[in-house]
Amino acid sequence: MTPEELSASIVAVLRDAVRDGAIALDEAALPSAVTVERPKVREHGDYATNIALQLAKRAGAPPRELAATLQERLATVDGIASVDIAGPGFLNIRVEAGAQGVLARSIVDAGDAYGRNDLGAGHRINLEFVSANPTGPVTLASTRWAAVGDALGRVLEATGAEVTREYYFNDAGAQIDRFGGSLLAAAQGKPTPDGGYAGAYMLDIANAILADRPDLLDLHDDEALKVLRVEGVARMWEEIRQSLHELGVDFDVYFSERTLHETGAVESAIERLRAGGLTYTAAGALWLRSTSYGDDKDRVIVRSNGRPTYISVDAAYYLDKRARGFDRVVIMLGADHHGYVNRYRALAAGFGDDPDQTLELLIGQMVNLVKDGAPVRMSKRAGTVITLEDLVEAVGVDAARYALARYSVDSSIDIDLDIWTRATSDNPVFYVQYAHARLSSILRNASDLGLAPAGDDFDPALLSHEREGDLLRALAELPRIVSAAAELREVHRIARYLEDLASTFHRFYDECRVLPRGDEPPEPLHAARLLLVQATRVTLANGLRLLGVSAPDRM
Repeated sequence: MTPEELSASIVAVLRDAVRDGAIALDEAALPSAVTVERPKVREHGDYATNIALQLAKRAGAPPRELAATLQERLATVDGIASVDIAGPGFLNIRVEAGAQGVLARSIVDAGDAYGRNDLGAGHRINLEFVSANPTGPVTLASTRWAAVGDALGRVLEATGAEVTREYYFNDAGAQIDRFGGSLLAAAQGKPTPDGGYAGAYMLDIANAILADRPDLLDLHDDEALKVLRVEGVARMWEEIRQSLHELGVDFDVYFSERTLHETGAVESAIERLRAGGLTYTAAGALWLRSTSYGDDKDRVIVRSNGRPTYISVDAAYYLDKRARGFDRVVIMLGADHHGYVNRYRALAAGFGDDPDQTLELLIGQMVNLVKDGAPVRMSKRAGTVITLEDLVEAVGVDAARYALARYSVDSSIDIDLDIWTRATSDNPVFYVQYAHARLSSILRNASDLGLAPAGDDFDPALLSHEREGDLLRALAELPRIVSAAAELREVHRIARYLEDLASTFHRFYDECRVLPRGDEPPEPLHAARLLLVQATRVTLANGLRLLGVSAPDRM
């Protein structure tokens, strides 16, 4: 019995109790699903729910009295072995071994689809992440969003949502002018201008452009600067795309900021705000009344010199996304972008949207590399910043993605190279991948012995050992974990779940003999346990796939 099946059984019992008059509630007010969780203390049962506490006030009954009504009725449900009341009204539920064991067959039959659901079906989500300026290699902070953003896209798709991964390409503005000026200085052998971009990569790009345009230095500086801006951005952008691709991160849409200016989208957005009475003029500039929507101060959207500010570009870009039919706009921003949250929300509200429904801004914290107990501060190529390539070179793609997705984005993290490069159990990604490889090895060995996992006619009650029960309960958690990771935008839940599952499997394998010894004849229990091994392998592979991490068969 899966948590979903148990939830459905509880809902059915609630509905019957209401119809019988045993619970004084309107049937229409009953929940469509009930949360069931694994108790922290194994002795408390297989699952627990607080539904009696949630409904007691509305039912006009003490929680324990309502729990007693549910206890009596749940005890008669097929597959439930016992129900106990704990504390103020919690229900601790044990399921029969046979009802639990059938999950192994269900997982194997579902295959790649196990863990997926349709909770997000019908939603079109624009997921914007990384969006690093094309003025240098992808930094470690942006690499975190690459790993987390791609994993979040996979998780959202696993709930049935239609997700478009989008990279916003900042190819206009002052930073591009500074980039071009820095390239010109590099090409001319001059020092980097104040506020410019330094690093060996700048000289590499300048030399590559000079190789294609040997006449560049004969041009007037203004003309040379135009060439360097265009060529430099194009080369830097191609390098960024290739670096992300090698990390396993590709985008459906690469959106150019420059097009918003060229098509008049920025001016149209400003006019829409003006027409809606959301702007005013002061000191020669045009201001957005963003304080009316929760911002801490009003924002300038057109400077006194007539040039639009960046928030006007944000306005145009938001409108463009909504015009493309996305009902949810999710934007991942760096740690220094907290001030953007309220102004973005003000824009959405100013355009008539409910920002709680259409807009979501996620802020990620910083990442540091550590080796020998000390921070790694210098990149071989980029100078003062650590890049995506530096991390991948140090630990590999799988470890890089897993390490960056393993922690809540709300917290800063240190990636200890001494740990993430070890082939030992204290390396989290190795620990999970090794479990998958071990499962694959067991199935290969079984095949060599002429043994196969149990078929459709296996007796699920055979899987009655305590460690088998632990593993089955852990396997049953994946759908709930996927749903929570999608709803809360917390992909680290997937990684932590996989580590717990790997640990639970290793404990099972240490105590439960899967393959017969020597000349011992195979028994139905061996086939049943092989099915459990196969189900565990499917679950680990599906979880790793959500993180964009490989599931090796051999290590």
